Amino acid sequence: MEYRQLGNSDLKVSPIIFGAWAAGGWFWGPQDDDDSVRAIQAAIDAGINCIDTAPIYGMGHSEEVVGKAIKGRRDKVFLATKCGLRWDTPGEGSNPWTYKGLDSTECTVVRNLRKAAIVAEAEQSLKRLGTDVIDLYQCHWPDPSAPIAETMEAMVTLKQQGKIRAIGVSNFTPEMMAECLCHAPLASDQPPYSLLRRDIEADVLPFCRQHNVGVIVYSPLEQGILTGRVTMERTFPEGDYRSGRPWFQPANRRRILDALEKVRPIAEAHNATLGQVAAAWIIAQPGVAAAIVGARNPDQARENARAADIRLSAADLQTIRSTFEALGKPQ
Repeated sequence: MEYRQLGNSDLKVSPIIFGAWAAGGWFWGPQDDDDSVRAIQAAIDAGINCIDTAPIYGMGHSEEVVGKAIKGRRDKVFLATKCGLRWDTPGEGSNPWTYKGLDSTECTVVRNLRKAAIVAEAEQSLKRLGTDVIDLYQCHWPDPSAPIAETMEAMVTLKQQGKIRAIGVSNFTPEMMAECLCHAPLASDQPPYSLLRRDIEADVLPFCRQHNVGVIVYSPLEQGILTGRVTMERTFPEGDYRSGRPWFQPANRRRILDALEKVRPIAEAHNATLGQVAAAWIIAQPGVAAAIVGARNPDQARENARAADIRLSAADLQTIRSTFEALGKPQ
C-alpha cells in the first residue's frame, strides 16, 4: 500500500483509515469488543496504518478498545483521536445536546475547546489508548464559546510537551482554519465527503490544497449505504441512528440502489465491490489524503483496505460523479 504525506506534517497515512466509531457501541447499535479488536488488527495486517477514534464514541469506550487492539503493535500504527465533545465539564461549552447511552442513561454533551479542557482530555485519551503520544490530535467540532487562539494555544502546548505529534481539526470552515493557521501549524482537516455529499468541493478542498492542509474525510460510504448492501429489506436495531437519516428512507434508498447498479459495471471491471469503488473515488479526488472507513469485523476491514489499490480511470471517475450528481438531494 502506498502512503501519503499528511499536509505539512511529517506523518504518512494510508489512503484508507480505520474508523473506530462503531467500536464505541454508540449510534451504530451493539458491537462486540472482540470483533472490533480483531477488525483493527486485520486492518493493520492489511496495510492500514491509521486508526481514527474519539472520546465521545461510547464515552471513552472506543479509545479503550483501540488501545487493547494495538497493544504490542504501537510501532505500526498512526493514532488519530479528537477532543472537544465533553460530557463531564458542567457549566462550560456550547451547543448542548442530550446523549442516551446503551444503558438508557442520559447526559448532556457540549463542545468545549477551552485550553484547560483540552489539556485534561488529552491525558484521559493517552491513558485509554495506552500510549505516551497521540500522532494526530483533532478538534472534533468548532466551539463558538472558545477563542480559536486559546484552542490552538492548548494544541501547541501539547505538541511542545511531546504528547501529540500533529494538530488537526474536524468540521472547521476555511475561515476557521485560516485563523488556526495564524496560531499553529495545521496538519489536517476532517470534513464529511462522499458521492452523496460533495459540499467541500466548493470551499474546504480548495482552501486545504492552497494551504497544504491534509484532508482526511469521514463518512465516504455514507454510513454504509454506498456499499449496496443496505437493501430495501434492511432494518436497523434500536440505537442505530441510520434509521432516521434521510438517505436511508425507503424512497431515497431505492434511488441510491438504482444509481449503484449503473456503477456496477465499473466495479466488476476492477474486480471490486461497490463500496470499494465508492471509497476509491473519494481518495482519487485532488487534495484528499485519506478516507475513514469503519469496519465491524476482520472481513470488512480487509475489504476496505483493498480499496486503496484500485485505480479508477478518468472516464470511470466522471461516470461515477455524473451518476450521483443526477440524484440531487434526498427527497
